[in-house]
Amino acid sequence: MAPSLERPPLQADERTALIGWLDLQRQILRWKCDGLSEADAHRSVIPTSPAMTIAGLISHMRWVEHTWLEVLFLGGDKTQNPSFDETDEDANWRTDGISLKQLLAEYEAQCARSNEIVAAASLDDVGRHPDYRSGNANLRWMLIHLVEETGRHAGHADIVRELLDGAKGYY
Repeated sequence: MAPSLERPPLQADERTALIGWLDLQRQILRWKCDGLSEADAHRSVIPTSPAMTIAGLISHMRWVEHTWLEVLFLGGDKTQNPSFDETDEDANWRTDGISLKQLLAEYEAQCARSNEIVAAASLDDVGRHPDYRSGNANLRWMLIHLVEETGRHAGHADIVRELLDGAKGYY
C-alpha cells in the first residue's frame, strides 16, 4: 500500500525544505485514500466528529490551501471558499454528492496552484488580505502552518483509515 515517500534532502535550502515537507504530508494524505470505496471514503467512524471522513479531510485540506495562499496571502476572493461560511463551521468538510475522485482532483489542482504561488514569491512577502489578522503573516509562516496542519490531518486520515479497514502505516 505504501508509495515511495521521500523526505526533502537533509541539506536543503529553506524553500526546498518547506515545500518538500509540505509535499510529503500531502502525499501521505492522498495515500490514505488509495483503494477506498466511495462508501468508505464518506463513512464516519468517529461518532463525536461525523464530518471527519477521508473525503471530508481531503475537502477540508483543499480549502485550507486555498484559504492560506489564495485568500490570505494573495488577498483573493473568499466568496467561493466554504471556510468563510459563518453559518456553518463545518462547510469545508461537507462532501455530499462529491466523489472521492473529484475531491482528490480538486485537492491536487489546489496543491499545484499553491506551489505556483509559493514559487513566485519571497518567503518574506507578507499576505495581502486586509480583513484578517492572519493575512499579515509572511509566506514562511504560512508554509510552516500548512506543514503543521497538513501533517495533523494526515495523522487523522491514518486513524480514520485504520478504523475503516485496518490499513495503517507511515512509510
